Amino acid sequence: MSDETFAELFQAKTVARKTLQPGNRVEATVVGVSGENIFLDVGGKSEGIVNASELRNESGELTVAVGDCVKVFFQAARGGEMVFTTRLGSGQTSSRELEEAFQAGIPVEGKVTAEVKGGFSVTVAGQRGFCPYSQMDLRKVENADDYIDKTFAFKIIEFGSQGKNIILSARAIQEEQRLQEREDLKARLTEGMQVSGVVTSLRDFGAFVDIGGVDGLIPISELAWGQTDKVEDVLSRGQQVEVIIKRLDWDRDRISLSLRETTENPWDKVQTAYPVGSVHQGTVSRLADFGAFVTLEPGIDGLLHISKLGAGRRIHHPREVLEAGQELTIKIESIDAAQKRIALAPEDYVAKEQSDREPYTPPPVSKESSSMGTFGDLLKSQIKKKR
Repeated sequence: MSDETFAELFQAKTVARKTLQPGNRVEATVVGVSGENIFLDVGGKSEGIVNASELRNESGELTVAVGDCVKVFFQAARGGEMVFTTRLGSGQTSSRELEEAFQAGIPVEGKVTAEVKGGFSVTVAGQRGFCPYSQMDLRKVENADDYIDKTFAFKIIEFGSQGKNIILSARAIQEEQRLQEREDLKARLTEGMQVSGVVTSLRDFGAFVDIGGVDGLIPISELAWGQTDKVEDVLSRGQQVEVIIKRLDWDRDRISLSLRETTENPWDKVQTAYPVGSVHQGTVSRLADFGAFVTLEPGIDGLLHISKLGAGRRIHHPREVLEAGQELTIKIESIDAAQKRIALAPEDYVAKEQSDREPYTPPPVSKESSSMGTFGDLLKSQIKKKR
C-alpha cells in the first residue's frame, strides 16, 4: 500500500470520527460478535461497538447476525472505541450517561411502574423519572392500566438536580417514528390499495384507523353499504380491519378509507335478487313524511310511498299505520339500479286506475285460519285503533 493511499485512509477515518457527535443516529452493519460486544461498521472505515444486551430478545437470544443493518446512536468515544447504543437504560447506566442522553437526545428505556398525579412514575436505569399524561402517547391516555408494568422508549426532556428530577416523553420518540413511517408510506401507498389497520378511535362521524404509521378516517357513510346510525354498531376500538384507500392528501394529512368497499356491493345483484313483481319480506327501517323505507337486506332499502298506505284512506304520515322495526310483506314495483332506488308496494296493493276498472275483492278469510288477513286489513285495523 502506498504512503498516499494509507494517508487517505487515515484521513477518512479521522474525519468520520470527528463528524459524529453524541446523539447522531447512523445506520451501521454488524461485522462481528464477541461475548457481550457487537462490532459495527459505521462507514468511513470506522468501527464501533454496541452492548449485545441491547439487541437480545426476552429469551436472551441475539436478534441480529453478521451482515445485518441496525440503527444506532453515537454515545461517546471511550478508550479509542466509538460507543453506540440503541437506547440507554436497559443495563447499568450512570447518572452522567443519562445526562449525556439528555444533552444528545438519545432515547432511554424505562419501565412504567405506577400512575401518579398528572402522569406516570417511570424507572430508568434504577432512577425514578416522571412522564406526564400528555407525553405518554400520541393519543389521549384513556386507561392508565394499559401502560403500567410496560417498557417504552423515552426521551429525557428535563434533567435536573443531578438526576433527581427527570422528566420523560414517550410521545417524542413516537412522533419521530411516525414521521419516518409516514415517509415510507408516502412512497408505498396508492389510492385504491387495500391495506390492514387497527381502529384507534370512534367518533360520531366515523372511525380513525392506524394503517401502519398514519391514521386514516373511515367516514360513517363508508362503513357499510346500508345506512349506519352508530359507528359502534359496526366497529370497536382495537379491532383489526381491512380497508380500501379512497383518497390520499399528504399535504393536508388526510387519508380517506372505506370499509364497505372490501365487501361485495349488494346493488350489483339487485336485478337478479329482486325482479319486478316479486314478493319479499322486509323490515321498516325509518319513516319519512313521504313514505316508509323498508330494508330488504343490509345495504338494500326500498321506498313504500305514502300514497300506497292507508288501505284506501288518506293518511298524513306513515306513522299512522306503520312503525320502525315492523316486518312487512311487500312487492317490487320498479328498480333504478343506477340511482339505487327501489319502489315498493304492499303485497295486495291495487292501483286506483286498476280498481276503477275492476273492483278489488280481498280473498276470504277462513274462520279456522289464524291469519290476520291481508296487508290492507292490517292497515285498516291500525287506523281504527288510532281513532
